[in-house]
Amino acid sequence: MKFNNILMIVIGMLFTHMVISQEGLPIYADYLTDNYYLIHPSMAGAANCAKVRLTARQQWFGQEDAPRLLTLSLNGRIGDSQSAIGGILYTDKNGYHSQSGAYVTYAHHLLFSRSELDLNMLSFGLSAGFIQYRLDETSFLFDGPDPIISGAVESEANFNVDFGFSYHYLDYYAHGTIKNVLKNSGINRDTNITSNLRRYLFSVGSVFNKYGSKWSYEPSLMFQYKDGTKESSIDVNAKAYMEMDFGKVWGGLSYRQSLDGAEFINGTRVSSQRLQQITPILGINYNEFMFAYTYTYQTNSVVFTNGGLHQFTLGYNFNCKRKRYVCNCPAVN
Repeated sequence: MKFNNILMIVIGMLFTHMVISQEGLPIYADYLTDNYYLIHPSMAGAANCAKVRLTARQQWFGQEDAPRLLTLSLNGRIGDSQSAIGGILYTDKNGYHSQSGAYVTYAHHLLFSRSELDLNMLSFGLSAGFIQYRLDETSFLFDGPDPIISGAVESEANFNVDFGFSYHYLDYYAHGTIKNVLKNSGINRDTNITSNLRRYLFSVGSVFNKYGSKWSYEPSLMFQYKDGTKESSIDVNAKAYMEMDFGKVWGGLSYRQSLDGAEFINGTRVSSQRLQQITPILGINYNEFMFAYTYTYQTNSVVFTNGGLHQFTLGYNFNCKRKRYVCNCPAVN
């Protein structure tokens, strides 16, 4: 591969990583590990148990300064009311860029069911939080004074809010969320890119099974659109659950496809490729505990590396109430 090709790929990777590392809490496949609250604030307290979820993600083992993410979330109902609260802490590091954030959430759930047998619930959620961005320039190489490179650790904090809704009807559900609703002053002087971090998320799905069977199946879709960069992608997901005496065992597959191509130089011509990722998921619920593992494989031809994107999730359910609804709705019952 010629030097100019390598240079273009490296520049593209650096630019992509810079944008991703500045857009708030990254969205991977972790929401599929019984963790919809991470991306939809309206899911706080939607379940019959309060939930704690800890996730750790590491990309490209063996590579120095590879991206890594750690999140801790907690959500549950306020007593026997229709209101719920939640909170998220996270830290995300990607090379010279890093960010830490904290969100608090209030959600309210409106029941339209004639009884607790039929699930018909509309939920609203609002999250507010601060994100601290950092860019470590201490190891940057430059000759003499440079107005762009300070040689120090640049940092900036922004306040923002997320708003969303969820609707559950029997075995079906839909979620919609606007993340980073407010515009800000921009980060690291990239005001054209980072002043607008607004992102729109839409999820739909259902869970079904054969009467009397221990197996149930959940197909779902998630669409996301980034307002500032006009990028969009779609997740196509499929999960299966098997009821056990101690809880349940489940697994699935997620496929993410970008709807926008990134151009790069391939020899003497300009080529384009779209992000394509396949993520298998395995999980187990053992009494009040939950463990899940995801592995993401990137299928593009021009990548830093295809695999090595590992994520683990540990969960604990507490303050559980009885299952109230006759439905295939693992996110609620």
